[in-house]
Amino acid sequence: MRAAGRRMPRLAAWLGLSLCAASCGPGLFLPGLLGIGHASFEDAARDYPEFGEVAEAFDRLAFPAPDEKERERQLDLFAEVFRIAHDEHIDPVTPQSLVLLALEGFEEAEGEAALHGLAGAAGPDADAAPAGPPENPLAADNLMSAGLSKMMTGLDPHSAYLDPHTYREMLLRSRGKFGGIGIEVTMTDGLVRIIAPLEDTPGARAGLQADDLITHVDGKPILGLSLTDAVRLMRGKPGSAVRLGIRRPPETESFEVSVVRAVVQVRPVRARAEGRVGYLRVTTFNERAETGVRRALRDLAAEIDDEIGYVLDLRGNPGGLLDQALGVANAFLTGGEVVSTRGRGGESVRRFPAGPGDLSDGLPVVVLIDDISASAAEIVAGALQDHDRALVIGARSFGKGSVQSVIPVSGGGAVRVTAARYYTPSGRSIQATGIVPDILADAETAAPARESDLDNALPAEVEKAEAAAARLADVCPDRTEAEDPPLACAIHLLEGQAVVAAAPG
Repeated sequence: MRAAGRRMPRLAAWLGLSLCAASCGPGLFLPGLLGIGHASFEDAARDYPEFGEVAEAFDRLAFPAPDEKERERQLDLFAEVFRIAHDEHIDPVTPQSLVLLALEGFEEAEGEAALHGLAGAAGPDADAAPAGPPENPLAADNLMSAGLSKMMTGLDPHSAYLDPHTYREMLLRSRGKFGGIGIEVTMTDGLVRIIAPLEDTPGARAGLQADDLITHVDGKPILGLSLTDAVRLMRGKPGSAVRLGIRRPPETESFEVSVVRAVVQVRPVRARAEGRVGYLRVTTFNERAETGVRRALRDLAAEIDDEIGYVLDLRGNPGGLLDQALGVANAFLTGGEVVSTRGRGGESVRRFPAGPGDLSDGLPVVVLIDDISASAAEIVAGALQDHDRALVIGARSFGKGSVQSVIPVSGGGAVRVTAARYYTPSGRSIQATGIVPDILADAETAAPARESDLDNALPAEVEKAEAAAARLADVCPDRTEAEDPPLACAIHLLEGQAVVAAAPG
C-alpha cells in the first residue's frame, strides 16, 4: 500500500531516470439493489404530518383530476421514494426539507404548464387542456415525477428519481447499447451540462465537447425542465435528427448543432501496440469493461514481442459500474484492497479486495487521467496509485467520490440515491478533491467544471488536494510538443524503464 514515506523516494528514482534520459541523450453505479418494499402514504402520514402539504398540493394541481385509485398510487409512490431518501442518503435529511423540495417540483410543473398555456382543473380553459404525458406537466404521473425529481436532485448532483422510461434506458446504457446521441450529462444552473461525449458516438462526431451547456432542444428551452425531461427530449428514433442549442463557456452566445440519433453501442475498451508498450483506452465502465480489458491484455501480450509495460488511459472516462472498476483494477493487482465504501456517519463499511492473478504479469503501468475522469475511473487510478502499482500522469481528476445505489420502486421506476462515499486503499476520500497525479500535465479542457462546482455537491473531507510531485514539462521536456504529451511522456518513461514494475508476488 502506498505510504507517504515510500512514495517520494520511488518517485524520485523515476524522475531521476527520466530526466537523465531527456537531458543526456536524444530524446466507478453500485449495482446492488435494495429491497425497500411498498409504502403507504396514509400510514406514513401518521409519522410525518408534513405529508398533508404534499397531498393538498397534488390534489390542487393534478389535472385532469385522477381517480381515487390513481391518486392513491401516486401518493404511495411519494411515500416510497421519501422513505428511501430519508433512510438511505449519505447525509441525514429532515422530513420537512424533503417535502419542501417536492413542493418546489410541483410548482415548477405548474409553471411549465402556464408557460405552454395549459390551465389547471379550476382554470377557464380546463376543458381544452390536453391530458397525458408528456404534453401535460400536470397529469398525475408527470406532476408526481416532477416533485420526486426535485426532491432527489435537491440532495446532491447524483441522486435522482428515474421514471420507468428513464430507468429502462439506464439499464440499457449500463449494458453498452442504447438509443440516443451518446453524451454523459448533468444539470448545472438549470441547464444540461455535458460531462463528456462518448467516443465514436453521434454527439462526439457532431463536435459536442465536455462542459458545453445545452440550452434548447428542438427550439424548446431547457431552463425549467428536470434533467429527466431534458434527456427525454434528446431521445428519439434512430436516424432522426435533434437540434441542440449549445453555449460553450466562456462564450455567452449560443449556436445550434444538429445531431442524428443512432443506436449507440459503446465499445468501452480499445487497445493497440505502441512499439513495445501496450496501450489500453477505457472510455466508460459499462458491463463490458472488465471483459474488454482482460481480452485486450491477452491480445497485446500475444502481439508484442518483449513487452515492457502498459498505458491505461482513463481520460474522458466519466465512470460507471463499481463492479467493473473492481474488475479492471484487479487485472493489474495480485491482492489487497481496491476500494472501500462508508455509509452515513462513517458506518456500514464495505471493503472490496482484489483477487490473485495480475494479468499484466507485473509489468510497469502508467495511468492517464484528466479533469473528466470520474467515479469508477478514479477508483481504478487511486487503487493502482496507492498500491505503487502505477505512475499516474495527467490533470487532477473530477472528484466524484460518492457511490449511488439504484433501488427499484413501484410503477416500474427507480431511485438513484447517494448512499456512501468511497475511499482509496490508503483511506483517501477523493470527494470534490479528485485523484492528484504523480506527474501533472496541463488540463485538456478550458476552465472545466468539477464535482465541487456542481449544485448541492457533497463537501470534501480534506481542505484541498495535495500537490502533484512533478510537472510533465520538467519530467518529459522533449515530449511537451507532441500531439498527445501525456501519452508521449508515459511511453517515454516506460521505454526508459523509469517506471518501477510491481514487486514479485
